[in-house]
Amino acid sequence: MKRTLGFIFIVFISLVLIAGCTNEQAPEEELKIGVVASMTGSASTTGKDIWQSAELAADEINANGGVYVAELNRKIPIRLIQGDDESTREGGQKAVNRLITQDNVDLLVGGFSSAVVTAHQQIVAEHKVPYIITGASTPVVTRRTDVDTTYMFHHAPTCDDSGSQITLFLNDTVRPAINAKFNFSENRPLRLAILYQDSAYGKGHQSAIKNTIAQNNLNIEIVAEESFKMGESDYRTALTSIKNADPDVVYVTAFLNEQIPVETQALRDVGLNKIFTAVEPNDDPDFYKGVGTYGDYSIVQSRFSPYTVPKGPTEAAYNKFVTDFDNKYGGFPGMMGVATYEGVYIAAKAVEDAGTLNKTTIKDALAEIEMPQMVENMQNQTISFSPDYRESKFELTMEQLYWDESVKETRPKIVWPANLKETSFVLPDWYEPGQG
Repeated sequence: MKRTLGFIFIVFISLVLIAGCTNEQAPEEELKIGVVASMTGSASTTGKDIWQSAELAADEINANGGVYVAELNRKIPIRLIQGDDESTREGGQKAVNRLITQDNVDLLVGGFSSAVVTAHQQIVAEHKVPYIITGASTPVVTRRTDVDTTYMFHHAPTCDDSGSQITLFLNDTVRPAINAKFNFSENRPLRLAILYQDSAYGKGHQSAIKNTIAQNNLNIEIVAEESFKMGESDYRTALTSIKNADPDVVYVTAFLNEQIPVETQALRDVGLNKIFTAVEPNDDPDFYKGVGTYGDYSIVQSRFSPYTVPKGPTEAAYNKFVTDFDNKYGGFPGMMGVATYEGVYIAAKAVEDAGTLNKTTIKDALAEIEMPQMVENMQNQTISFSPDYRESKFELTMEQLYWDESVKETRPKIVWPANLKETSFVLPDWYEPGQG
C-alpha cells in the first residue's frame, strides 16, 4: 500500500512539473507583423532602412507594454518577421508567401519597388491579409482591378500626387520667375522636357504631368519626352535630344543612382544649363554627396529630408525619430524608413481599434483609421486612407539646393509651398531659358 501511494505521489508530482514546464514554454500571444524589405539585391540599402525603422517602432511600442487587444483584455508584444524580397519580383513572391503561409503573420508592412509589390499582391489577396504598403509609388497597387486590393492600404505618395505637386510648383513659381528675369511675356508658357525611367514609376509621373496640365489648364508646353532603361549609366544621347528641344526645365523621374549621373552629365558633358527637378525618393544624403556642384540650384521634391525640417507640428517628432535612429543604428533612416516606422504604428493602432487579431476586422479598422500625423506632414495633419483607393495623403515640399562650401556639398532649403518655405526660388546666373 505504501509503495502504491508513493507511486501515485511521484506520478502526481511529475504531472505538476510537466504542466509547469508546459506553461512556461507556451508561446505568448503576440502581434506578428511581416516586414517586406529588400534586405539583399540592388535595393538592399533601402531595405535596411525599412527593417531598422520597423524595429525601432516595434521596440518603442513594446517598451510601453505592447498593443492592447480588447478581446484578450491585455496588451501583447509586437514580433516582427523579416521577409527579404531580394529586390526581385520572384523574391518578393517567395517572401510574402512564406510570411503568410508559414509564419502566419497578422499583418504585412513595407514593400519598396512598384514592380516587386505588384508581383506579390495576388498572394496577399488570396489569403486576405491586411497590408500597409509604405513604398511602391505607382497608384496601381490599390487601383488595379485584376486583383482584389481591399486588404491593401497605401502609405506613400503616389506618382499622381507627387507628379501633380511638382507640376503645380513649376507653373506657380518657376514659370513666373523665368518670365520676369528675362523680360518675357507673363503669358509665355513654361517649356518642359521630361526624362523618365521606362517603368511604372517613370510612366506614372509622365501621365501625372500631362493630366495635371490638362485638368488645371496650366500654361506649360511639353517640348521633349525621353525615356531610359532602369539602371542605365550613360544619358548623354537622351540629354542631347533634350538640349536640341531647348526647354526651360528638365523634369527627371529616376532613382538616386540614375539622378546623379543625369544631372552631372547634363551640365558637365552636354552643356544643358537648365533647372533640373528630382522626385522625392532622391532626397537622401547619398544624393547630396554624389551630385556635387552639379546639383547647385536644382530642385528636389521632399517629404522627409536629411538636412531641412519643415517648421511646425511635426518638427519635434522628426528630430526625435532621426536622433533615436542614429543612436540605435547610426546614419539617416531615409524616406522609406520613416514611412515604415509610421506603418508599424498604423498597424498597432488598427489592431487596438479592431480589438481583435481577426484579419477582416483589422482591415475594416484600417479603412476607418484616423490618427494624428507623426513624423511626416500629412494633409489635414491626419493619417487616414481615402475611401476610394485607400491612399494616405502627404503634404509634399519643394526644395532648392545651394552649394555649401563648408561641407563641400549642396544643402536644401524649402521654397514651396508658401506656408512652409524657408527662402524664395532663384535662377542662377548661368541659367539659360529656352528660346524656342
